[in-house]
Amino acid sequence: MKAKDLRDLSAEELRQKEKDLSQEIFNLRFQKATGQLGNTAMICKTKRDLARVKTILLENATRNMTE
Repeated sequence: MKAKDLRDLSAEELRQKEKDLSQEIFNLRFQKATGQLGNTAMICKTKRDLARVKTILLENATRNMTE
């Protein structure tokens, strides 16, 4: 997921995406613990996507405060 695509989303859609990614990280960790996760790189990728979403939410919040 690219930051440019995320910037086009509304704040509500970003919050929903944040919840979904957090749940996905939980599921991936659970799969890893039970030995069902084949591609462990998915955890890092999902964490990066979550960080991108949080960064854009913070950017939007600071932009709204300065206006």
